[in-house]
Amino acid sequence: MEEIDVPPFFLCPISLEIMKDPVTVSTGITYDRESIEKWLFSRKNNTCPATKQVLSADSDLTPNHTLRRLIQAWCTLNASNGVERIPTPKIPINKIQIVKLLNDAKSPQLQMKCIGKLRALAAESDANKRCIESAGAVEFLASIVSKANFTTFEEESDKGLESRSASSEALSILHYLQVSEAGLKKLVGKNGEFVGCLVRVLQRGNYESRAYAVMLLSSMLQVVDPIQLIALKPEFFVEAVQVLQDHISHQATKATLKLLIEVCPWGRNKVKAVEAGAVSILTELLLASSEKRACEMILTVLDQLCGCAEGRAELLKHAAGMAIVSKKILRVSHVASERAVKILYSISKFSATPSVLQEMSQLGVVAKLCLVLQVDCGSRTKEKTRDILRLHARAWKNSPCIPTNLLSSYP
Repeated sequence: MEEIDVPPFFLCPISLEIMKDPVTVSTGITYDRESIEKWLFSRKNNTCPATKQVLSADSDLTPNHTLRRLIQAWCTLNASNGVERIPTPKIPINKIQIVKLLNDAKSPQLQMKCIGKLRALAAESDANKRCIESAGAVEFLASIVSKANFTTFEEESDKGLESRSASSEALSILHYLQVSEAGLKKLVGKNGEFVGCLVRVLQRGNYESRAYAVMLLSSMLQVVDPIQLIALKPEFFVEAVQVLQDHISHQATKATLKLLIEVCPWGRNKVKAVEAGAVSILTELLLASSEKRACEMILTVLDQLCGCAEGRAELLKHAAGMAIVSKKILRVSHVASERAVKILYSISKFSATPSVLQEMSQLGVVAKLCLVLQVDCGSRTKEKTRDILRLHARAWKNSPCIPTNLLSSYP
């Protein structure tokens, strides 16, 4: 193959390999389908790689059958030189097919079968996902979830009859579709009606439905207007905290933490989360967690919640609250250390009663803070640490909790 002179217009401008399924974008440039789909969908670009022109969100990839036949003919002519003939590619799905499938799904008897086909098509490629979304499937699937009746249907499988929920299936497809930002904004709606539907799923659904609901909420709440975040109701936080407590799945836990990071800075959401029991559950999670990213996310949420008096009070009320936060300093990552020190700073500045200062001394928190000044852990972390030690120098300066070798580092 290396010695054969391949016509340059047979090569994909992205992969520089012979195109197996040439398609033309709206700018007139032809690419191999796999390469351009990866460029547009997996990497979330919106430009033509060759011309840098912006491609519209609904622009189609038009199969270049003439070029594909020329490539196949050329491969056949060079078969004696070891060139394999490129097979005719499978015809991709189009909007018309998806629309027909959605219309068929309106029949209760066919609904689960059609939803199953949608799932299979979405799993085939990112291009299929975008086609399914552009055909209106997101709105259709959301309407199934909105009914939230969790009616089950029986369908035959290799394992026999199994009971499945139409709502759960619809939620799973909405998750796997990786709905675009514009699609997510439509899904939320002006008044956040669908957010309320997903909260009801969290209240009444099974573990699978709740997991998909919280992952979808995590994506949706990243694109909504701040006014909608401020308007989140207390039951939203109650159900989010319950997902953490139930340990539904690793994915669901991370999605919930991400969700709380997104919403807690707005309005009275910190207080709502605290009142829902978030601080206690997060502290328990931190005690049990050793994974770097999970610890960072938990500490980030705790840092946000300690921005209010209620949050600080709950952390101090937990027997292991300050101890586990202090323990994570210098043991996880620079990010985790920074968040943990910020939590201790909030407590030291706003909630430092004599008993709290004594507890910090007895737990070795002060000694740990002195140690932070001795190691490389980031300038912001060190500055916060110095601030904490300066705030209560009179209480801690002569404390036996500070090792002799660390006294020199006391500010």
